[in-house]
Amino acid sequence: MKIAILKETAAGETRCAAIPETVRKFIALGAEVAIEKGAGISAGVSDKDFEEAGAQVGTRKAVLSNAGAILCIDGPGPEVLKDAPRDALLIGALDPLRRKPAIQAYAKAGLQALTMEWMPRITRAQSMDILSSQSNLAGYKAVVDAAAAYGRAFPMMMTAAGTITPAKVFVMGVGVAGLQAIATAKRLGAQVSATDVRSATKEQIQSLGAKPIFVENVSGIEGEGQGGYATEMSDEYRKAQGELVNSHIAKQDIVITTALIPGRPAPRLITDSQLATMRAGSIIVDLAAEAGGNVEGTVAGKSVERHGVTVIGASNLARTLAADSSALFARNLYNFLSAFWNKDKNVPELPDDDEIVQAIRLTNGGKIVNPRLMEA
Repeated sequence: MKIAILKETAAGETRCAAIPETVRKFIALGAEVAIEKGAGISAGVSDKDFEEAGAQVGTRKAVLSNAGAILCIDGPGPEVLKDAPRDALLIGALDPLRRKPAIQAYAKAGLQALTMEWMPRITRAQSMDILSSQSNLAGYKAVVDAAAAYGRAFPMMMTAAGTITPAKVFVMGVGVAGLQAIATAKRLGAQVSATDVRSATKEQIQSLGAKPIFVENVSGIEGEGQGGYATEMSDEYRKAQGELVNSHIAKQDIVITTALIPGRPAPRLITDSQLATMRAGSIIVDLAAEAGGNVEGTVAGKSVERHGVTVIGASNLARTLAADSSALFARNLYNFLSAFWNKDKNVPELPDDDEIVQAIRLTNGGKIVNPRLMEA
């Protein structure tokens, strides 16, 4: 099978769906790898690096010719794939709920589209989970960006001229990104607290040396959802959480918000009136900005100032760490394909009854086949 990797065309995209390491691994499986010229430049990988790993480097048309699988970061527009063979696999972050016309076009073109964002949260799929690998980097970068914008030191410093008190960092939402944000803020010397609607995260917060801030005395609210994500909160819990945040957020220097609910707008965690209680110079990094934001007034991709507080609407922070995020994403893609690889035929075989395949396959045989997408 020929595996094609195209140069990303989405605005601002810096990542690449392959690195020399995964090229060599695919070739070792028996695959042929072709890469569009310049595909890895923004991620720090030259065409020569790919060629030395054994890949063929050429034009988009040449790369797509006879390709059995096309690997991507962001789902390309249908016009980019006009030379792709029918029945080729298209594998990447296809954003199906927000790009339905593109998914319909993939089906019409006869492509078998597989969206890596919908990888089920099961043990054997952990190494294929792009959301976890990219969120880990986003959580780290959120704290680094907050520190750069803060204008003060993070750790406590004792000097002859006096003591500098440590920054107080509050992380809201303790998934992969939140846990990495906690760990990074702790490494920088901040006083860290965190909250989540899922009670199971309390021990995780404590294990990283942070203080858990949780709603108490509201029974039956666990917030556990499918795949470990949070669900919608009850009105009672929402009210109790608002009161808790009111009393805590005014004391914080930096807040990182990470709360997302798949397929729905991001939950509102911080209102404008709560922003007004924070002291001037405080920083908020909203990692849910592209889904509408956890913070009232967030603008995706921009920093805005409200009541003297800077609100950073983070937009795909993994892109700002292109080399590392490309490496992790590329390994996720390799781990997926290699898990289904038939060594005798030198092709991946995707059984219809497999839990992973059922979750991520969007189109097949010229039509949309994913129940989740059809229901949406």
